[in-house]
Amino acid sequence: MKGIKKILLGLLVIFILIQFVQPARNKSGQVMPNDISKIVSVPSDVQGILKKACYDCHSNNTEYPWYVNIQPMHWFMNYHIQSGKKELNFNEFGTYTPRRQQNKLRSIENSLKDGSMPLSSYTLMHRNAILSEAEKSLIINWVQNSKDSLNKKNL
Repeated sequence: MKGIKKILLGLLVIFILIQFVQPARNKSGQVMPNDISKIVSVPSDVQGILKKACYDCHSNNTEYPWYVNIQPMHWFMNYHIQSGKKELNFNEFGTYTPRRQQNKLRSIENSLKDGSMPLSSYTLMHRNAILSEAEKSLIINWVQNSKDSLNKKNL
């Protein structure tokens, strides 16, 4: 019994200590000059959907829920944010080559069609990020129009 108490006490001490190790927050608070909205036209309804379902992991502005104040949840979320931004960052879209911009738009379309985005692990905790079929169609139509406008711009 004493061994179990020591192990539990040790785990409690470790849990308390890791609360002091907080990753930096992903929050710039401003629209960047390379934001996708500066490159292609983003209607306000599409922008609203992107912000609620995509921007937490795919931009430089994450809205943090209360539970990230408890470790290791912030580490877990930080890993998702870093992975998401590496794949696509809406705030850095203008820094991508024209070919990469096209590929990213195509990836958005494909991810919505095959249901791989938003991640189920994300929507489990963020129910408002679950997209309706109408919202998916709206974004897919916007992506197709944006790909066309980028093609014309880059000719």
